[in-house]
Amino acid sequence: MIGNPNRRHFLRGLGACVALPALESLGAARLLAGEGGPAGAAAATAGAAGLARTASGAPLRAAFVYFPNGAIPSAWWPKKEGKGAELELSRTLKPLESVRKYLQVMGGLAHATAEGGPDGAGDHARGGATFLTGVRLKKSATDVRAGVSIDQAIARKVGHLTRLPSLELACEAARKNGACDSGYSCAYQYNMSWSGPTTPMPPESNPRLVFERLFGEGPHGRRAESLARRRADQKSILDYVLDDARAMQRRLDSGDRRKLDQYLTSVREVEARIVREETFGAAVDPAVETPIGVPADYTEYVRLMYDMLLLAFQTDTTRVATLLLAHDGSNRSFDHIGISEGHHDLSHHQNRAAWIEKVADIDLWYATQFARFLERLRDTPDVDGKPLLHNAMIVYGSGNADGNRHTHSNLPVVLAGRGGGTLEAGRFVKHGRKPMTNLFLSMADRMGVPDYKRFGDSTERLGNV
Repeated sequence: MIGNPNRRHFLRGLGACVALPALESLGAARLLAGEGGPAGAAAATAGAAGLARTASGAPLRAAFVYFPNGAIPSAWWPKKEGKGAELELSRTLKPLESVRKYLQVMGGLAHATAEGGPDGAGDHARGGATFLTGVRLKKSATDVRAGVSIDQAIARKVGHLTRLPSLELACEAARKNGACDSGYSCAYQYNMSWSGPTTPMPPESNPRLVFERLFGEGPHGRRAESLARRRADQKSILDYVLDDARAMQRRLDSGDRRKLDQYLTSVREVEARIVREETFGAAVDPAVETPIGVPADYTEYVRLMYDMLLLAFQTDTTRVATLLLAHDGSNRSFDHIGISEGHHDLSHHQNRAAWIEKVADIDLWYATQFARFLERLRDTPDVDGKPLLHNAMIVYGSGNADGNRHTHSNLPVVLAGRGGGTLEAGRFVKHGRKPMTNLFLSMADRMGVPDYKRFGDSTERLGNV
């Protein structure tokens, strides 16, 4: 058995989350889990392989940011289509005025695969796990079946260009086991990134661990050597895990062997990630202080995680990222803006004017934090002298549209950035009822990944983007 107390810290710090499957043959819980200069670095890899880069040679980045429980439609949508001076941002999106020329407010996008149909209730689980996959989920608390998410589909093609193929972040700790929404596994709500139908990419929610994974531990100037030491320790522990797992295979029945094979696949992916990171040498040290941990103040917490994403893009540590601000169905209260009731409870407002106003205020707060992030991207020069925001595509949205009715059509979605000059912006466009995955195909093309004829429930590439 593996009883090394450092194992959990190693897996968590690596962001790998290769959690042990439930092995009925052996009583699961005991086994394997144990008892009881940024710009210069970006320039160096910007032109590699002709992927994930702009016409100027600067890296092109893609990020996907999720907010929970939909939005109040009347406060979200601009009153009319328009661009430039004609675009009048809505009450909710007004904080984005300073970066309006980088925005596309995208009407009409939908996830038909998230609709209830014969599966009944569970719209929060479906909204969350369908958001980047576009597939129909299997309704089960234990037999998880989703699909590859677009961030991972892109990372498979361009991830070798950076030290981290992708980065998964969250502003809350994940629940990994059991049912969370009407018989759906918690994995669906707490993971928006999926490397395969049964393999979520659990996000890191501790800013300190995110920073240390990106740049190493300790003070400025000593972080690179700490990363090298950690990789050596990780490889040693991986060898221990693999040896012990292989030894137990003959004691398992066929069902548990399949589960263990999935586990070992995850471990080998971690092993490959370590080797890949080593080929890039020392990480760029951004010369900023390491975060202490999870802030008590939610505003500070969300801003700090946005800052981690900014640093990851600025140093070209990764070009693909996701940020889950809160899981769909989140019932967090917002006392810091005078709202003591839970967000999810309020979202079922049943047309009560006071409740609608409070949800709109929460939507406004989330948009305000997003606006700050975009402003920082705009104000950070890239290797070609243009703003980072110019060389990025940032999707901001939710897998539910109207939280009161649990709808999944006309999703609240903003696409920010200019895609290196390939995207129109500063406008509101109604696309008609189109699968959101059509947008993903168009984004993949711009990332230099035109391989996909179809993704999820897509029907075509989204035109007029």
